[in-house]
Amino acid sequence: MGDWRRYAIYHTPEGPLAAFGAEWLGWDIARGREGRDRPAGVEALTRAARRYGFHATLKAPFRLAADSSEAALLADLRALAAGQPPVSLPGGLRLAALHGFPALVPAQPCAPLQQLAARVVRALDAHRAPLTPEDRARRNPDRLSEAQRNLLDRWGYPFVLGQFRFHMTLGARLEGRQSDALLAALHPHLAPLLPDPHPIASLTLAGEDAMGRFHQIARLRLRDAQR
Repeated sequence: MGDWRRYAIYHTPEGPLAAFGAEWLGWDIARGREGRDRPAGVEALTRAARRYGFHATLKAPFRLAADSSEAALLADLRALAAGQPPVSLPGGLRLAALHGFPALVPAQPCAPLQQLAARVVRALDAHRAPLTPEDRARRNPDRLSEAQRNLLDRWGYPFVLGQFRFHMTLGARLEGRQSDALLAALHPHLAPLLPDPHPIASLTLAGEDAMGRFHQIARLRLRDAQR
């Protein structure tokens, strides 16, 4: 067991897409190691996203409840995975600017994906320590909608359940033409790596180290993908 500050439940891809994400961000979450030196522009663009690794958040980072443990969390996540069939995202993923952030997002709405994310949030919430006042303040609740504030207070994060949007962040927020130029530059590199449909066949338990970097603790195959 690691000495992790916080835990999170992610979708992390495998194969060539995972390799691209690790190289682009400069942090390999599965291997827990930094990538090669990259151009200064890429380094700056990816600095904030780097420590999280290439992922899509299903349950946002949280501290363990006083009556929980990593072993208990992992056991419940394993049980959830064993009863959850894989999800396929029709149309795969596409490059987009999500509120100005370059990201991969689903090409089409996918109800089973939303249901999976909601199940992860609900099923594992007993392991989450309550937000401290400082935690809550960092979420800038005054900038959230009433629905988002209610979700923050109930689930520790404002963008869950009806507010959830699956995304795999590729860098910092950019404006207009800068964003368009980056997406155009990334497209020929990413397009061959994006399967249709995009599979979600596992759940990743990640832990945050003392330096704020997230590491893969375990990748748990979903029900039919275990065969």
